[in-house]
Amino acid sequence: MEPESLYDLLQLPKEEPPTEEELPRGGKKKYLPPNSRRDPKFEELQKVLMEWINTTLLPEHIVVRSLEEDIFDGLILHHLFEKLASLKLEVEEIALTAASQRRKLRVILEATNHSLQVDELQAKWSVEAIFNKDLLATLHLLVALARCFQPDLPLPANVQVEVIRIESTRTGLKSEKVVEQLTECSAHKDQSSQDVFDELFKLAPEKVHAVKEAIVSFVNQKLERLGLSVQSLDTQFADGVILLLLIGQLEGFFLHLKEFHLTPSSPAEMLHNVTLALELLKDEGLLSYPVNPEDIVNKDAKSTLRVLYSLFLKHTMRTDGDGAPRGTPN
Repeated sequence: MEPESLYDLLQLPKEEPPTEEELPRGGKKKYLPPNSRRDPKFEELQKVLMEWINTTLLPEHIVVRSLEEDIFDGLILHHLFEKLASLKLEVEEIALTAASQRRKLRVILEATNHSLQVDELQAKWSVEAIFNKDLLATLHLLVALARCFQPDLPLPANVQVEVIRIESTRTGLKSEKVVEQLTECSAHKDQSSQDVFDELFKLAPEKVHAVKEAIVSFVNQKLERLGLSVQSLDTQFADGVILLLLIGQLEGFFLHLKEFHLTPSSPAEMLHNVTLALELLKDEGLLSYPVNPEDIVNKDAKSTLRVLYSLFLKHTMRTDGDGAPRGTPN
């Protein structure tokens, strides 16, 4: 029998299913069985996240060896969030008691949820879950941080594990098996990989510049009345502001300033803007292929072209009686 690796030893189950005496009446708890813990994609996700954290915090000489044992007290999350968000949190550096660790975690998670644009009630993590070394909650939190602040991080796609959900009822413990989705499926990427822009970039890269110029000319014509202009298609749409203003002009939408960030100051605010823009386009039936908002924020030229081309195609092919694009406000 081969000796177990250090990583495997660190990831051995730390808990057993709760007994009826341990779980209060009406209480609910998720149990991650050993088979789920040993799932290769589940293990790979943890390794990728640990390597990401360790690389990010390398200048601070911080090393994470176990997501369950090293994250719960808030010390790692404190340094990681400050590094990613370029913010300074007013919390103590080292919290030694359980009460102080919970207080520290609350401050960190409140700031994190604000940056991620996630309501506390909707978040898949909480102070108590993280403090109690809930591996699933910890993974949900770290995946959300990675998606927001480093969308190009190659997280394994479609990671899901079978979880046993246990509830204490009047007649005893009731359990059911559920599937917990940790990362999104990449099927939409496979679908979009066959569109005209993949062919363009692959087979006729010399024509990409001409396509960009035509779309930039179209965009500037429509934004002229706002006193705006675009020089770089590759970079100026990453924060979602010009994209939202363009959609508003073409589709006749009025966007209240409370709905988006006019001067986004963080990747989370940029992601919020781009996500809103894509939702508006989906509502109008303009996106033929799914587009990840993270790709736009990450200045992926192909994804940006897909989005702008959907508007270009509609508003250069369909005009109203006076020649103005349909949907352009008077």
